[in-house]
Amino acid sequence: MTASPDLILTGAEVRTLDPARPYATAVAVRDGVIAAVGDDRDVRDWRGPGTEVVALDGAHLVPGLVDAHSHPVWGLDMATGTDLSGVRDLAGLRAALAGAGRTEGWVIGFGLDHNAFEGRPVDRALVEDVVGGAPAFLRLYDGHSALASGAALAAAGVTGARAFAQRAEVVCDAGGRPTGHLVEHAAMQLVERVMPRPSYAARRARLVELLAAMAATGLTGAHVMDAGDAELVGAVAEETVLPLRLRFAPWCMPGVTPEGLAELVAAQGRGGRHWVVDGVKFFMDGTVEGGTAWLEHADCHGQGTAAFWPDPEAYAAAVRHLHVAGVRTATHAIGDAAVRHVLDVVAGLGPGAAGRHRVEHIETAPDALLPRFAELGVAASMQPPHTGYTRADGTDEWSRRLGAGRAGHAWRLRDLRDAGATVALGSDWPIAHYDVRSVLATARAPRGAASAAPGLTGLEALEGCTTHAARAAGEAAGAGRITVGHRADLTAFALDPVDSPADELAEAPVRLTVTGGHVVHRGK
Repeated sequence: MTASPDLILTGAEVRTLDPARPYATAVAVRDGVIAAVGDDRDVRDWRGPGTEVVALDGAHLVPGLVDAHSHPVWGLDMATGTDLSGVRDLAGLRAALAGAGRTEGWVIGFGLDHNAFEGRPVDRALVEDVVGGAPAFLRLYDGHSALASGAALAAAGVTGARAFAQRAEVVCDAGGRPTGHLVEHAAMQLVERVMPRPSYAARRARLVELLAAMAATGLTGAHVMDAGDAELVGAVAEETVLPLRLRFAPWCMPGVTPEGLAELVAAQGRGGRHWVVDGVKFFMDGTVEGGTAWLEHADCHGQGTAAFWPDPEAYAAAVRHLHVAGVRTATHAIGDAAVRHVLDVVAGLGPGAAGRHRVEHIETAPDALLPRFAELGVAASMQPPHTGYTRADGTDEWSRRLGAGRAGHAWRLRDLRDAGATVALGSDWPIAHYDVRSVLATARAPRGAASAAPGLTGLEALEGCTTHAARAAGEAAGAGRITVGHRADLTAFALDPVDSPADELAEAPVRLTVTGGHVVHRGK
């Protein structure tokens, strides 16, 4: 080591994930990268006059954990108003809305489970009376649908069905009356445009608070699957150290023009300290519960046979354009037909596509698709906490729509790993909580429809938020392991995240979080 380190962590049980040196007890950091990995006896030789030494006293140090699919900036707008995530039935929803506060006269809620409607169609008539004529906008947990009251629809000028460039719908009854159920982003945006929005100052304060809370669970980074807000993130990054590294992938939507594609290409590489635009996000379908997942065969409601892109070949052309320009892509694909189409498109790009493209979610997939991920070098980005929205007995909306056969292929984490795929793990906050300990725990012990199948091992789950997340982002050469020259993103738990029982890991104290050599969280 030619110069003194800025930071030394000592007295730790270090799991490096580096095959050349799997374990150590001390790590030195300089200028944001790992300068040395060794034993406590090396610390005296490393230490300089300005070095901060942190004694971890037996804590378990691992590479910094990364959420491979999150929305920490866009989610600030999604997760506003009354938290409805605890609502379990229609009576509970009505009670929550009756007591909900108002935001500039609006009732706004988020996190509402489809199962709360108890099998009924999503219709404003079920709640119109309890909001007292106020405009109301309730986001369902999936982020792809919402329920709007009559006053909210009127404020937005929505009086009937609309045509969209993407698969989206203002759901109407047999008489053409909007039911208030808005399916997919374009339909939801009709009302979102007229809703009250938090001020810049409020959003900035919430972002700083949120990122600090994320770091307190052990997160050092997030793959952000939207464009975020460059002005907001850039301003915060100028004033302070972002506790998480944020990699943004702005959306490419149906109807994109050549100029739009050029803008996406030009945006790559923009950023600042701990944030960058790197990649583009597509949607190949929507959600199972909303009837917009693209399936090989219709769901039990007769829905789900259409892609989010009305012309799937237009999606393929956009992916090819970005691939030639050197841009990485991530595609939301939940249904089996959507997953198959994305893999087919990547196969058509040739061998140079390996390691550059990824599929998000993959909630149901048949056996034949699984080996193709490894064969094509396509990363599988999955969110284990989503399994908690389903039920083992198949009575949930997700399982009922798919039927027993396809529900039996739910969230095939174990099968994809066994097939040799890169499996990166995330939360999809605010769809599920951002706590990375829950991501690790549910990867090992999936819930609901996925609970009958084995989960990942403790080591594989850890790899999903470290080495496999780095691979999915094209960062394996400099991230995901504790080795000299890699970036100094580190997480220390009081418990061993590999060998501790999953339920204990979900509540494990986080002793330290280090991002880019900066200590961004200190626990007890």
